[in-house]
Amino acid sequence: MQIRQSFWWRTVIQLAPLLIIFIALAMTLGLLYGLIGLVFALLFLQLRHFYHLYTLNRWLLTPGAQSVPQGRGIWEDLFNALYSLFKRQLQSREQLNLMLERFRDAAKAMPDGVVILNENDLIEWCNPVAEQHLGLDNQQDTGHPINYLVRQAQFNDYLTRQLYHEPLSLKSIRNPDVFLSIQLIPFGDKQKLLISRDVSQLERVEVMRRDFVANVSHELRTPLTVINGFLETFMDMDYSNKAEVQHYISLMHEQAQRMKRLVEALLTLSRLESGQTLILKERVPSLHLMHLLYDEALSLSAGRHKIHLQIQSNTDAWGNEDELHSAFSNLITNAVRYTPEGGDITLIWESSPTESMFRVQDTGIGVSPEHINRLTERFYRVDKSRSRETGGTGLGLSIVKHVMTRHQGRLEITSTKDLGSTFSAIIPLCPLEESVLKPPLISEDPPGAKPLPLVGASPILVAENADLQENAE
Repeated sequence: MQIRQSFWWRTVIQLAPLLIIFIALAMTLGLLYGLIGLVFALLFLQLRHFYHLYTLNRWLLTPGAQSVPQGRGIWEDLFNALYSLFKRQLQSREQLNLMLERFRDAAKAMPDGVVILNENDLIEWCNPVAEQHLGLDNQQDTGHPINYLVRQAQFNDYLTRQLYHEPLSLKSIRNPDVFLSIQLIPFGDKQKLLISRDVSQLERVEVMRRDFVANVSHELRTPLTVINGFLETFMDMDYSNKAEVQHYISLMHEQAQRMKRLVEALLTLSRLESGQTLILKERVPSLHLMHLLYDEALSLSAGRHKIHLQIQSNTDAWGNEDELHSAFSNLITNAVRYTPEGGDITLIWESSPTESMFRVQDTGIGVSPEHINRLTERFYRVDKSRSRETGGTGLGLSIVKHVMTRHQGRLEITSTKDLGSTFSAIIPLCPLEESVLKPPLISEDPPGAKPLPLVGASPILVAENADLQENAE
């Protein structure tokens, strides 16, 4: 409004002198000379306008805030208005560039892959994660059709069908072990936002879930089939043969106990995974616990193995005594089941300045390296037939792993095929949370125990089942 008012006033001011000159010449020299003077004045004014138009055109070809032309009269107002408009445009462009840069930084920091496509599915931009997932290069692939670069039939069908409300699952191009979830989201002016997400962990969990359901069904179906078969036999058999009936009942009881152990292990694992039970950190007397575990090992072995006990530290453990006892017992049970008759099983308790360690060494059948990382999975067995023959549930090491995790510890496994294995349950030496301290229990040495003085790393107690046999004699 102000510019419009200034324009008219400046126009009137510029034309007023011309009108005065015309009237003056017409009155003194005549009308003809007055018209000639008016024409020359208008021509001069027109040439001035042409000059300012020329400077304006030259500035428009190479605009810049420092090179805005200078003018007189109405052109001064026009150039000032152009200068203000240009400054605002520069500020808006800087803000847009800043926002775009922030968007790209945010997209680069995202854990998911992001690809921007135009209406023809040409790549406009992608972040580094998308480059890893889809094998793209933001510098070289910009402007290329994405279906030429991601050459997978599933992806091309997904792009063609345009059913973008459902994500697509496919394997990564660069790493076949990585599973991706792809989804296209339309936005803007017919543009698309492609988001790729690494769902490898979810895929592995889903596979484990399916295996878990299949294994549980199989483990429960087998003893139920046996029991059901015996019950059908009972319906048709002659009960006069009591020995045969007793044999069948014994087999049914064995299968029922197998189901009971499986259900109890499942309930224990479920309780540990849910984390609903709080860990009551307490002092667990190591000597008492080791002697208890040693007696259990002797009972499980039933004289078929040479059981050794080495207590190399009198430092007590910290944690939940019931859970630690359960975890350590599972390691011993595992060693007894997979060590041939006559083999050695050694129970070791030791500590460092920061950790306590319970180790079970055996001279059993061992495990190949490719199986070690999966031993703690539920129902994972290297030899399924042998595990079922020995009565294993396939959940023991999984329980140990969860107990160690709840105690902020870890389970370490080393094994050599046909030579034996070492399972080490390691927990922090000092309580990491507020603890309820209890006085250590007075431990009793197992029969045949040989107390030794503590010298350096020498064991303070060594016990072997061979001593038991000598005493028995």
